[in-house]
Amino acid sequence: MSPRSPSVNEELRRRSRERLLQATVELVGERGYEATTLADIADRAGSARGLVSYYFPGKRQLLQSAVHRLMHRTLEAALEREPRTTDGDELLARAIDAILGLARDHPVLMRTHMAGILQAEGFVRCPEQQRLAELLRDTVVRHGSSDVDTDYPLLRALLMGAVFAVLLPGAPMPASALRAELFQRYGLAWELGVPPGDEPPGGTHARAEDQTTQATRSTPRSKQSTQSK
Repeated sequence: MSPRSPSVNEELRRRSRERLLQATVELVGERGYEATTLADIADRAGSARGLVSYYFPGKRQLLQSAVHRLMHRTLEAALEREPRTTDGDELLARAIDAILGLARDHPVLMRTHMAGILQAEGFVRCPEQQRLAELLRDTVVRHGSSDVDTDYPLLRALLMGAVFAVLLPGAPMPASALRAELFQRYGLAWELGVPPGDEPPGGTHARAEDQTTQATRSTPRSKQSTQSK
């Protein structure tokens, strides 16, 4: 049997790492951090116990990478969902709703993640965190930021603070109130993104009537008056 090519080996390693990250998300979400062992994670992933230590220095680092992967994939899906859009307001609204939605859908996992960040190890920089950062930074650019190096860290801090507030034991804040605060700060219409309750998701101004309305709003008043004469 001929040896596997380097590209095949690299793909196998990538898949193995991905399985470990997914298993971590599942198990910590089901059992909590303390009740989940590295052996449990390896078993769920169908991997050898030694592979966990090969890819990650410890359980805390593994968890942060796993959560960053979940956040990255969730945010990416929200930004690229149909109907696709290039509208900066809609993209930022989707990003805010995606991150707040993680606190709602994965409370145990996200609470554990936030607690880990506040510990001595701090923020783990990993490929998953870098992908998440790239998506958020690009969203800030598309929203029209003139100072991305300032606006991106601020958005990241505001989102982390909102998630923490939603998950605060004993005194959680309603996600809808935090959403309203963020939307007001960035000048976003409430109906954009995925509004809470039964309201339909925001549009991307693709409908003909929306385009007509936008064109009317963008026409100077003097020109509108001339056209109406």
